[in-house]
Amino acid sequence: MSVERQSFPQFFITSEGECPYLPNRTERKVFTHLVSFEASDLHDLLTKTGFRRSQNIAYRPACDGCSLCIPVRIPVDSFRPTRTMRKIWRRNASLRGRFEPPRATSGLFSLFRDYIEARHGDGSMAGMTALDFAAMVEETFVDTRLITYRERAPISLAGPAGEGAEGGEVVACALTDVHNDGLSMIYSFYNPRMENRSLGTYMILEHIERARRMGLPYVYLGYWVPGSRKMAYKERFLPQERLIGDNWLPIET
Repeated sequence: MSVERQSFPQFFITSEGECPYLPNRTERKVFTHLVSFEASDLHDLLTKTGFRRSQNIAYRPACDGCSLCIPVRIPVDSFRPTRTMRKIWRRNASLRGRFEPPRATSGLFSLFRDYIEARHGDGSMAGMTALDFAAMVEETFVDTRLITYRERAPISLAGPAGEGAEGGEVVACALTDVHNDGLSMIYSFYNPRMENRSLGTYMILEHIERARRMGLPYVYLGYWVPGSRKMAYKERFLPQERLIGDNWLPIET
């Protein structure tokens, strides 16, 4: 299937639907397709202006009378973990994250289903099939990776000195886009039976450290929505920047 080169993206407006974050509200989005040869450049630009990606679509809320979906990003050089975050980091010292191509496997789908059923059984993703999951992971024209997290295998005395590669099954996974200025966490999931490990927080901390090692200044967390319990965890990662109007404003507390 050929892909036509587009000199300027076309934007569209969705019809109104139920807001997934706040009760008694409706949502509407503006979106464009990321399928041209310039998809990565366009995606970089749109992410800086508050857009998010879902498969081959970049979207941003465009609700009448509401602007509570606020894009958030973490400046990695100034971020300072709390004492609790440092404990979570140490608690997961045995985990190793690894960049992998965006390929949906049966093992990852099983992990995803376990997570959804335990944490979001009444949400919009509860009915996703294996084909839906594969589309979420694999349908991309931009630089998308899976970051998989496994327990580090014990070092074998018979193996090469300093070995210690990752082993075992995946316990957590993040679908992540690589931009020219940072990492954007699209969706993450983990083994819900490992609640004492705080894997959701750990993956964000690991992305911050990974971006620092890659020389990238930001980690994009998507939207923070005041009053939404689902999005409240993003407030804990400080300092951060929030896109208010056309400007990224630093938030210290």
